[in-house]
Amino acid sequence: MNRTTEYLGNIRRIIKLHESMLKEYVCQEYAMTLTEAAVISFLYNNPGKDTAADIVELRMLQKSNVSQAVESLVKKSLLVRKQDAGDRRKIHLSLTEKAEPVVETVEKVCREFHEEVFCGISPEKLDTFSEVNERIGENVQKAIERRG
Repeated sequence: MNRTTEYLGNIRRIIKLHESMLKEYVCQEYAMTLTEAAVISFLYNNPGKDTAADIVELRMLQKSNVSQAVESLVKKSLLVRKQDAGDRRKIHLSLTEKAEPVVETVEKVCREFHEEVFCGISPEKLDTFSEVNERIGENVQKAIERRG
């Protein structure tokens, strides 16, 4: 099989597994959409990346879907918005105390996802994978910037 096909297929399967786990544990238990669960998961797992633009860019979700999910989560009192002191156009998002049970479930999903994906891989190989994955991310970002 072509390596490009293999890489892209693995990436898609990894995303599909993560989404199915979010649906199974978070969406069903808390009556949420997948995008709402993804927003909570993203904010919990990425301190310092706390704007809708960050979510759109890094999770590659549609801006309109993220906006809709944020609005819904605010209405459910799971999320609050706070205007940036230095740039009034920038809105920071943060999880509320009411989101804590959802966050605990997200933590469980993350642990189980990691166990599933990296089953049978030694800590040394996992470290190597992390280094290679980081480099791939940098290379892809540079390539995108050159083409953009």
